[in-house]
Amino acid sequence: MPQYWLLKTEPSDYSYADLNRDGKTVWDGVSNNFALKHLRTIKTGDLAFIYHTGKERSLVGIAEVLSDPYPDPKKNDPKLAVVDVKAREELPQSVSLAEVKADSEFSDFLLVRVSRLSVMPVTPPQWNRLLAMAGASQWRT
Repeated sequence: MPQYWLLKTEPSDYSYADLNRDGKTVWDGVSNNFALKHLRTIKTGDLAFIYHTGKERSLVGIAEVLSDPYPDPKKNDPKLAVVDVKAREELPQSVSLAEVKADSEFSDFLLVRVSRLSVMPVTPPQWNRLLAMAGASQWRT
């Protein structure tokens, strides 16, 4: 059974549309120790929401993890890890941070509690609720 994640990106740097166009990419640029701890537990086959930061602040798509974590080939630092991901589907409707914060079911969600974290786990109930909010029921657990 896959685990579920939320991966943040600044859309002006690399958006879900870019991932969709490229098909797959190396998910890199994570340097926060807490985010790296989460990234190192991601496994091949896991699913992730792609979240646009900046002015958008919303979930916009779903990606599938294609690799277990490995050292970032662009950096000379063994602590930095990356995973390969591929685009699976753009969400029918984006889910804003404001919508997530307004829903009491997400009071313990890291997106609400530690909003600057770039990689975070999503529990199956949170995953299903976010899918419902986005109108994407085919990805439910």
